[in-house]
Amino acid sequence: MKNQIVLTLSVCALFLIGCQPQPVQYDILIKNAQIFDGSGQPAILGDVAINADTIAAIGTIENAMGKQEIDATGLSVAPGFINMLSWANVSLLEDGRSQGDIRQGVTLEVLGEGSSMGPLNPSMKQEMQENQGDITYEVSWTTLGEYLNHLENKGISTNVASFVGNATLREHVIGIDKRPPTTEEMGQMKKLLREGMEEGAVGLSTSLIYVPSGHAETDEIIELAKVVANYNGMYISHIRDEEGQLLEAVKELITIAEEAKLPAEIYHFKASGNANWHLLDSAITLVTNARKKGLDITTDMYMYNASSTGLNVVLPSWAKEGGHDATIRLMENPVKRKQMMAEIDFHVPPDKILLVGFRNKAMRKYIGKTLAEVAAERAISANETLVDLIYEDDSRIQVVYFSMSKENIKKKLQLPYMSICSDAGSYTNEGVFLEQSTHPRAYGSFARLLGHFVREEQVIPLEEAIYKLTTLPATNLKLRKRGALKKGYYADVVVFDPTTIKANATFEKPHQYATGMRHVFVNGGHVLKDGAHTGNSPGRFVKGPGWKK
Repeated sequence: MKNQIVLTLSVCALFLIGCQPQPVQYDILIKNAQIFDGSGQPAILGDVAINADTIAAIGTIENAMGKQEIDATGLSVAPGFINMLSWANVSLLEDGRSQGDIRQGVTLEVLGEGSSMGPLNPSMKQEMQENQGDITYEVSWTTLGEYLNHLENKGISTNVASFVGNATLREHVIGIDKRPPTTEEMGQMKKLLREGMEEGAVGLSTSLIYVPSGHAETDEIIELAKVVANYNGMYISHIRDEEGQLLEAVKELITIAEEAKLPAEIYHFKASGNANWHLLDSAITLVTNARKKGLDITTDMYMYNASSTGLNVVLPSWAKEGGHDATIRLMENPVKRKQMMAEIDFHVPPDKILLVGFRNKAMRKYIGKTLAEVAAERAISANETLVDLIYEDDSRIQVVYFSMSKENIKKKLQLPYMSICSDAGSYTNEGVFLEQSTHPRAYGSFARLLGHFVREEQVIPLEEAIYKLTTLPATNLKLRKRGALKKGYYADVVVFDPTTIKANATFEKPHQYATGMRHVFVNGGHVLKDGAHTGNSPGRFVKGPGWKK
C-alpha cells in the first residue's frame, strides 16, 4: 500500500511539472532595472523585454527568458535620448556610428537648424560639393527626404529627423539677396516646404542671425509657418538676437506661433554676453505668459556656459548681408575694411573667444588659442586680427564664446518646457575628426546633464532629466511611438549607471567620449554593448506628423 502511494505521488508530481507553462522567450530581456519610462515619474524596479524593433513588455515580467539577457541590477533603463539640435548631418556621412552621441545615449538626431540638407537646386548642389572641408562626400540627393533616406540606406547607428530650413528655401528660390520674396517666389517656397513636410520633415526652422535666413521678415516666416501648421508640424528658431535685443526676438517667435497657429520652440535658449544676463528672467516671463495664453512655446538648451559659432558673427550686419564671398570682397576694400574693424561688436572680450576650427591647414596652428593671444602674437589689435584671420582662412572660422552665466544654466534647466540639445556634430575621436578642435558639447552635453547637474549639483531629479531627454521632445515633435518606454513603442532603449555617467570632454581636450553608458538599443538593434560600439547600424529616418506614405 505504501509503495502504491509513493508511485501515485510521483505520477502526480510529473503531471504537475508537465503542466507548467513554458517560459516566454524574448529577443532581449533587460532584468532587475530601475526603469524610468520617460513620463517624469520616479523609477520602478522591473524588466524590459524587446522583440525585433519593438518593446514587447515592461514591468514585472513573469516566467520570461531572453535570447540575450542583461542583468541591470543597480543600473537605470530609459527611453533613448533625443538631441533636439544636432549638426550631425555631415559627420554621419563620414561615420554613421554617431559615436560621440551614442555613447551618451542619444538615439535620435534632429537636424536642420535654419538650413537643411535639402531641397537643393543644381547650383546649391554644386556649391555644397565645392565647399566641403576635411570631410568629402558625393551630393547624390536633391530633396531633404532623399538625404535622410540616403543616410538610412548608407547605414547609421542613430535615428535621424529634420526640419526644413528657411535659409535653404530662400537660397533655392531667391538666392542670398536681402529682399522680400515676390508672390511667385513665396508660392515656390511654400510648394517646396509642403513637399518636405510630406516627405517626413518635422517642421520649419530659421536661424535668424545668419545669412540668408535672417533676410526673412516676420510676415514671410508667418506665411511659411502656416504651411507647416497644416501638417501639424513645429516652428523652431535660432531667434534673431540672443543679446541686447533678446526680448524683441522672443516676442517675434511668439507672434509667429500665434499668427500661424502652431507650436514653436526657441533653439538653445540663452542670454548671451555679461551685460545681457539679466534679460533671461524677462525672456522666461514672456514664454511663461505665452504658455498661459494657450500658446505651445517650448525651449531647448545645451549644458555649457559657452556657445560656438563663427568668428564672423561679430562683424557689422552690413558686412555679412551678401554672404561670405561678399564679406571677403569688402575686406579687400581698404575703406570698407577699416569701417568693418571699427564697427566690430565684441559681446564677449577677445580673451574669452577660443579658436577651434580653420579651413586652411596652415592656420590650424592657432587652434586652442584665444583671439587675444593671437592678436598679441601678431602685435596688432583684436579687431584687425579678427578681420585678417577671416580673410586669410577664407572662412567664417569656428570659435567658442564664453558668454553665458553658469547660474542661468541652472535656472533654465528647471523650466518645465526645456528639452536638451548638443548644437554639435556627433564625432568619432579618431581620423579626420581630429583635424579640428570642437566644443565639448559634441561629446558631453547629455552626460553632463546626468552626471554634473543631476547627480552632483542636484538641480533637477533624474526622472525629470530623463523626461526632458525623451518624452518631452518626442511629444513636441509629435513623433509616433518614440520617446517613452511603453509596450508597442519602438525599442530605443538606454541602460546606464547613474552613479558614474560622466562627460569627460573639456575645452582643452574636447575629443573624449563620455563614460557610464552601458547599453544602447536603436530600433531593437544593439549599438552599444558593455560600453563598446558594436558597429551595428539600425538607425532610421523618423518621419514627422505630415508624412504621406
